[in-house]
Amino acid sequence: MPSDLHYLSLDEVARRLKARKLSSVELTGAMLDRIREIDPGLKSYATVTADRALADAKRLDAETAAGTSRGPLHGVPIAVKDLCNTEGVATAAGMAIHRANVPSADATVVTRLRKAGAVILGKLQMTEGAYGAHHPTIPAPLNPWNAAYWTGSSSSGSGAATAAGLCFASLGSDTGGSIRFPSTMNGLSGLKPTWGRVSRAGVFPLAESLDHIGPMTRSALDAAIVLGVIAGADEADPTAVGLPVPDYAAGIDAGVRGKRIGLATNMHGIDADAQRALEGAVAAFRKAGATIVDVELPANFDQGSRDWVPLCGIEAAVAHEATYPSRASEYGPVLSGLLDQGLRLSATDLAKMQLRRAALTGELNKLLASVDLLLMPVMARAVWSTEALLSAGRDPEAVAGRLRYTAPFDLSGHPTLTLPGGMTADGVPVGFQIVAKAFDEGPILAAGHAYQQQTDWHLKRPPL
Repeated sequence: MPSDLHYLSLDEVARRLKARKLSSVELTGAMLDRIREIDPGLKSYATVTADRALADAKRLDAETAAGTSRGPLHGVPIAVKDLCNTEGVATAAGMAIHRANVPSADATVVTRLRKAGAVILGKLQMTEGAYGAHHPTIPAPLNPWNAAYWTGSSSSGSGAATAAGLCFASLGSDTGGSIRFPSTMNGLSGLKPTWGRVSRAGVFPLAESLDHIGPMTRSALDAAIVLGVIAGADEADPTAVGLPVPDYAAGIDAGVRGKRIGLATNMHGIDADAQRALEGAVAAFRKAGATIVDVELPANFDQGSRDWVPLCGIEAAVAHEATYPSRASEYGPVLSGLLDQGLRLSATDLAKMQLRRAALTGELNKLLASVDLLLMPVMARAVWSTEALLSAGRDPEAVAGRLRYTAPFDLSGHPTLTLPGGMTADGVPVGFQIVAKAFDEGPILAAGHAYQQQTDWHLKRPPL
C-alpha cells in the first residue's frame, strides 16, 4: 500500500475502491492508524468511531464483491463536524455542556453520506457552539502547516484533519466564514453552498438563517462529489429547497471559457499575500479563457459584517434558550458574550438590521447578475497567527474586519468556493474565494476545477 495513500484525492481513492485495487477495510484501517499516530498532537477529532467504521467498511466491501456500488463515496473514509447528529455517538457541538449528548438519529447530511456508502471515521472538533472560540476546557486543533497559526473557526477540526490526511473529505459549517477560514488557513477547497441547498435537519444551530453546511476537501472535484450526495430537498427541513440537484462532478469540466469574472475595484485593506493570490487567480482564469471585468462592491457591503454579530447573537440566543442564561457558568466567555449581546438587542434595532440585510442581498443579486462569477479574497489579512488573533481582540470593529469578505455572503446566502492560491513566507496557505449566483454551485465548482488544472497549490501538503 503506498505510503502517501492518505493524501490521494477522494476521486482517485473512490476509483481504486470500485476497481477493487483497494479494499475499504484496509483503507479504513490505514486511516485509523494514521489518526492514532498523528491526531494526539493535532487534536482534530472530538470522537473517533473506529469499531463502527471498520464494520461499515467490511459491509461495503461485501457489497462491492457482490457487484453493488452506492456511488462515488462507496467505501471512502470521511469525517463530519461535531455539530452533525450521529445516532448513538456523542454530538457535543464543541460545548462542554453537551459532552453527554447522544442523539437517537443521524442528521440528514449524515444519513445521505452513509446511504452513499461513505465510512464515517468520527466527529471533528470545533469551536464552542460553532462561534468564534473553543471552550476553555477543550483543546483547540492545531494548524498542521504551522502550529503558531490559526486553524480557522469554527470548522477547525475539519480543516486540520482534511489537510493532514486524516480523512478524504469532511463536512463543515459556515455562518460567518467557518468553511472559508479553515479552508484558506489549511490549503483546502471548501464550498459554502447556497443557503437552502443542503438540509440543516439534525445539525446544531448557531444562527439558523445564516448557517450553511458544506464539504471541505482537497480539490474542487472532490467538493463536487460530496455536494452531489448531501444536497437536495428534505422533509425534515422545510428550508431545504426542492430544486433539482445537478450532477456537479459530471459538469466539472465545463471550464470558464467565455465567462465574465468580476473583480472589485473598491476593496480595501488587502495585504500583499492576499493580493498575490488574487493576481494568480486572475492570470489562471484569463489563461483558461475567462474575461476579468472591473466591478464595484455595493456601498452597504461593509455594513454587512458589522450587522452580522448582533444578528448572529439574537438567533444564537434562540438556539441556546434551554441552557442560557440558566447554565451560563458552563459556557466559555466568547460564546456567552455573543449570547448576551443578542439578548440585549432591541426589536427596533433587529428590524433595521433585517431591512439592511434585505437591501444588501438585493445589491449583491444585481452585482452577480452583471457577471458570471465574482472573485474575492477570503480575508483582507491573508493569514493570522494565534498571537495576532489574540492581540486583535474581539471588539466589534476587529471582528467585523475579519468578517469583511465572508459575512456578507452568509447574510445573502450566495454560494462561494474557497481555493488555495499561494503560500506565505512562514509556509502557511493563502486562499481566495469565488462567488456565484444563488444555486449556481456548478459554475463555481467548474471554475475551481479549471483553476486547479493550471495550478498546483491544492496538491501541496503540510510538513507533518
